[in-house]
Amino acid sequence: MQSHQSADQRRFTPYKTFQSHKAEFDYLKSLEIEEKINQIRWCRPSNDALYLLSTNDKTIKLWRLHNREVRTVQQFNPTNTYGDMVRLPVLTRAPPVAVATTKKVFANAHTYHINSIALNSDGETFLSADDLRINLWHTNMGTSHHRSGHGTHLPCLDIVDIKPNNMEELTEVITSADFHPSHCNIMMYSTSRGAVKLGDMRASALCDAHSKLFEDQEDPAARSFFSEIIASISDIKFSPDGRYIISRDYLTLKVWDINMESRPVQTIHIHEHLRPRLSDLYDTDCIFDKFECAVSGDGNNFITGSYNSEFHIFDRYGRSDYCLNPVSTAGRRRSSAPHHAISKTLANGGDSDSLDFTSKVLQTTWHPTSNEVAVAIKNTVYLYSARPDAPHPIASVKASRK
Repeated sequence: MQSHQSADQRRFTPYKTFQSHKAEFDYLKSLEIEEKINQIRWCRPSNDALYLLSTNDKTIKLWRLHNREVRTVQQFNPTNTYGDMVRLPVLTRAPPVAVATTKKVFANAHTYHINSIALNSDGETFLSADDLRINLWHTNMGTSHHRSGHGTHLPCLDIVDIKPNNMEELTEVITSADFHPSHCNIMMYSTSRGAVKLGDMRASALCDAHSKLFEDQEDPAARSFFSEIIASISDIKFSPDGRYIISRDYLTLKVWDINMESRPVQTIHIHEHLRPRLSDLYDTDCIFDKFECAVSGDGNNFITGSYNSEFHIFDRYGRSDYCLNPVSTAGRRRSSAPHHAISKTLANGGDSDSLDFTSKVLQTTWHPTSNEVAVAIKNTVYLYSARPDAPHPIASVKASRK
């Protein structure tokens, strides 16, 4: 990895680089498992070490990152030494070395590709979701080392299973899942039909029968061939206080009050200008792009990505749209006001042909305690700070293959 250098930017260097997942092959299903990482979730630190969960399509791993003390032996005797020149070896301390070790491996429990993982507020359990099932794990119940091939089924609890007896009756799939930030018994998941379902594990160990359903009903007169595709929710998040749910579909970002299931309290239109071009976006598969969303630590602002290397920051009431383009501002040394030209033009019916659909901000995240955000464009991560004099990135980190 290498960091982007600028006179007014902080310099970021990797703390530790390691291979999380390697390419594998499932011989039972004749399926190749890519070495990609679908999601990363930080766990609670312990004993001066950092812990994180990472997952690819099939396997979840718990990693421990810590500094290991290194000692070296110095002051050896030369080959030709006289009696009065004998020196005893000296043990000296070298600078600590960052080490990443696999603590647990959670595998062989998902038939379909894992799309999300979420850590519970108790810090000990987490869930993993694929297209049809959601599993509940304990961080101490995985294997202590990676096993090749397929062993016995690891101990996890299926808390959601929407697989029908006849797959021809399948009407929706799970797209994302998350835990409540403070109530460890409450979880939610979203579906490809635009629904957010809330489950209470105190009421039932199997949460197929949801306790609450958040779904925005579409006007039948406006229904089209693309309605189900654009209604599919790509990401969901709880607000830090657990009062609101934020869901992102292809065209909008919706804010739900957990106490009101009938309709969202706020609908923010992000890609409404692309509605006339849904047919073209379907042909190029752009309509299936999955944009993430994130919430600020105080719960008053949301961030999500778009095309043309842009991302948007909205307030909770949808009154302000702060639009930034990291690619066009990353190399500037002077501060400049955030540009709204493209978003305003498109919102007023401008020409969407000027958009670059290959440069899209799919991954976005917000620091849990400070006003700093990170967005990813292709192989580069840009970091922003909410300083009024710094609309440009405070740093950018590019991942490069060796």
